[in-house]
Amino acid sequence: MKIQEIYIYGYGQLENVIIKSLSDYQVFYGENEAGKSTLMAFIHGILFGFPTKQTSELRYEPKHSTKYGGKLRIYHEEHGFAVIERVKGKAAGDVQVMMDNGTAGGEELLKQLLGNFDKSLFQAVFSFNLQGLQNIHQMKGEEIGKFLFSAGTLGNEQLAKAENFLQKELDVRFKPSGKKPILNEKLQELHELKGQLKKAAARNNEYEELQRKKEALHQEIDLRNTAIQETGEKINKLKEWKRIESVVKEEIWTETELKELGTIDFPARGIERLEKINQLIHPLKAEITSSTTRVEGLQEELTGIGPDLEFLENEPSIVTLLDQVPIIEQLTLEKKQSEQKLLDFEEKLSVTREKLHLPLTEDEILMINTNIYMKNQVEMVTRKKQKLEEVKEELDSQYQEEKEALDQIEKEVHFAESKILPQKERVQIEEQISQRNDKQSLEWELKSIQEKIEYYQHENERSQAAKKKQQSDRKNQMFLITSILFGVFLYGLITMQWFLMIVGVAGCIGLVLFWMKGAKQTKEDSIWQKIAELKEEEKALQQKLQTSEYLDAKSLENQLLVDNQRRQELQLLKLKLKQQQSLFEKIISKFEDWELATEQNKEKLLFISKELNIPEYIAVSFLAEAFAYIEQYKSICRDKNQFALRINEINHQQSLVEEGLRSIEERFLQEKGHDLHTSAYLIRNKLKEEHEKQIMSKERAKKLAEIKADLAQKVQELELLQLEHHKLLLAAKVDSEQEFYLLGEKAKKYEELLERRRSLHNQLQYSLLTEMEKEGFLSIYDCEGLIKQWEFDIQQLQEKLKKDRDEMAAINFEIQVLEEGGVYTDILHQFKQKNYELGEAAKEWSVYRLAQAVLAETIDKYKNVHLPRMLVKAEEYMSFLTDGSYNRIHLQKSGTGFLVERDDHTVFEANELSQATTEQLYVSIRLALATTLYDKYQFPIIIDDSFVNFDAKRTQKVIELLRGLKQNQVLFFTCHEHLLAHFKKENVLRLEKGAVQTT
Repeated sequence: MKIQEIYIYGYGQLENVIIKSLSDYQVFYGENEAGKSTLMAFIHGILFGFPTKQTSELRYEPKHSTKYGGKLRIYHEEHGFAVIERVKGKAAGDVQVMMDNGTAGGEELLKQLLGNFDKSLFQAVFSFNLQGLQNIHQMKGEEIGKFLFSAGTLGNEQLAKAENFLQKELDVRFKPSGKKPILNEKLQELHELKGQLKKAAARNNEYEELQRKKEALHQEIDLRNTAIQETGEKINKLKEWKRIESVVKEEIWTETELKELGTIDFPARGIERLEKINQLIHPLKAEITSSTTRVEGLQEELTGIGPDLEFLENEPSIVTLLDQVPIIEQLTLEKKQSEQKLLDFEEKLSVTREKLHLPLTEDEILMINTNIYMKNQVEMVTRKKQKLEEVKEELDSQYQEEKEALDQIEKEVHFAESKILPQKERVQIEEQISQRNDKQSLEWELKSIQEKIEYYQHENERSQAAKKKQQSDRKNQMFLITSILFGVFLYGLITMQWFLMIVGVAGCIGLVLFWMKGAKQTKEDSIWQKIAELKEEEKALQQKLQTSEYLDAKSLENQLLVDNQRRQELQLLKLKLKQQQSLFEKIISKFEDWELATEQNKEKLLFISKELNIPEYIAVSFLAEAFAYIEQYKSICRDKNQFALRINEINHQQSLVEEGLRSIEERFLQEKGHDLHTSAYLIRNKLKEEHEKQIMSKERAKKLAEIKADLAQKVQELELLQLEHHKLLLAAKVDSEQEFYLLGEKAKKYEELLERRRSLHNQLQYSLLTEMEKEGFLSIYDCEGLIKQWEFDIQQLQEKLKKDRDEMAAINFEIQVLEEGGVYTDILHQFKQKNYELGEAAKEWSVYRLAQAVLAETIDKYKNVHLPRMLVKAEEYMSFLTDGSYNRIHLQKSGTGFLVERDDHTVFEANELSQATTEQLYVSIRLALATTLYDKYQFPIIIDDSFVNFDAKRTQKVIELLRGLKQNQVLFFTCHEHLLAHFKKENVLRLEKGAVQTT
């Protein structure tokens, strides 16, 4: 399976990332926090599910996006292309798989593509990181071998951990000569309890009798303690009664007084409230009289003040006109300046019209199109015309240079053609040299035939000797087989077994045929015929050499060699001539292009001149200048029109201000006929006077409203106070203030009694005595005598209790003496409990012992069946990484671990190797595990900076080894830029804070 494309919707810091066209050997480079670990986790998450919240793995949920997940496009060797998409959903995410053949599915189809691989096994076999190498660094010597064996089995240290865990659990539970293990301790405790149990059985009867006495005495002590407690409580209650007796009696007297007074309805704080109301009523009446007088005075004053309201209503328009009076002078000055500007613009227009010298009116010139597009077209045509003139000069120069070069090369070609040999003369020389070559080939052929004749003669002699020996051996074999077959025939004839007779006869016939065939093959294999044929060829070649005439062709070969050199020079000159002709034709072609471009530019120029109403003779030479003058003329016209418009506006504004002021003067001023500034001054003074009147009127009106509001409030307060006075008398149900005061005195006495009763009740509420107990104690007259009697009874009970406790202490002492070795039943219970615990601990030990045995059996089977195939590949990788220094890996004869053999046949244990060599051994085993035992899965091998501890040579070797893994795609993640020199640039992708860049 190979990953072709990666699409990340949102995963950690990576959002909306697309990586396409991943190669079979892909490198991801990025600095720390660039997203390498996030990208690796994304690949694991899409294939095997996102980490759940219960696990310790990071979920990489994006912080700034709601999208979570993405998809991978993969190529599967059996099923073809597929897209695996996983997004946020259930615990591990919702997955959807879409095959290119149209098949779709979910988790089941994904498991089928992954061969039911789980995440942990994939990470152990196909995912490399620094953790494995760091584990080697942290291990002791004897642990390294176990770790490497575990890496060759599961891809990680889980097997070694399992072995160590099982052995540790067994050692914790039992050791043959140990004392601290659980089973050893429990066996020792059980042995001690067994001895104590025998001693306790003899004293069990005496112990039970003492226990019965102890229980009876304990009950007697409880009864005496109860009697002492009850008597003490009675004494305490009687003492409490002595403390509260006077308070109880006073409470009874207070209740009697309250019943005699009866219920009194009187307002709360009635007298105080009545006096306060009377104090407020008299001042209010005086203030009401004063406020009424002030209201009448202010109303008379308001009548004498009256502002001109119509004039004030027109204040905004009046103020606007007054503000424009100072502007009139500025407008007059601006009008004079504008009239001067108009004259200047007219002069400029006259000058520009003379320069243009066009028979056009001002309106016609203003109608000419001078927009941005037209200006751009003018500039382009002008620049194009200038550029074409420059190109014409350059083409003329190039044409002259290429023409001279072409003439020179043609002269050289003619001279070279005159120096070579004619074709007829050259053919004659080649035929003479060919005859010389034929003689040499005939001599070589003759020598070869003579060597073959010698070889076949020698071979014939050897075959003759071998044939004689073979014929002798064959005669002996034939004689022996013939004797056996004849014996079979005779035995069959004697016993009348036809089958044996037929076998004997058939065997003899077959033997005769075989002998004849062998003789025939010997005749066919004879080599005398080949020797005769070779001798005939030798004779024919000798005759041919003797009859042929051959010349010495050394001088002829020299002539031919010189002619070949001259022909090569001629070919080069012709090639150079062809190239020069091509360059000359290109210059001619450029001239044609220039003429076409010039004609097109001229047509465009004429079109623009018509659009601008410019004569052709001006447009050809001064198009840009004419366009600039037209633009200038139109600009001056626009400025002139703006100033003329402004003069009209000034005149209109002056007339409006003057008419407005005259209208106000006629309506509101008594003095008329003044100039503009004097009228404005008089109007402004009148506006100020009317404002002062308006302010005074508002102040008086406000004061009057305040006094009226205050008067109304005081009247209302007086009415409320009078109503409250009447309500107090009604509440007390009296008709006069005198009756109200008498009833108040009586209510005051009633309140004092209630307060006293509450005080007495507060003193009694913390007493422990109930109401019934208080009533009972009222009839007791001699409390002191009764207390003394009860104290005497308690003293007698305490003396008896002391005797009982002494007896209890004696019994407890005897029981303690018996319990020094433990009570029989307790020891028996402990013995059975310990025996049960021993059995449970033994079961646990058996489980771990059985698991260790099963693991050892599994390891042995793996060592004998699967591991040899993996070790062959690991040896190949180890030899490559170490340049043949270490070429063999052996299994330990017992236990787990490896022995490594050096090229000088020295054997080392894993802990005896150097750190770097140990890491090379680990890498070899891990890669061999992925490419042998798990070769059918062909998952991508993911490597995360696992080789940073290697030097340059070791790094180069391990990268070459990874590049040779054609079956698996390799995804290499690194943050070390110096490693990029080992990879092709097109195979490197850079990760920069969530972005991906191809190097």
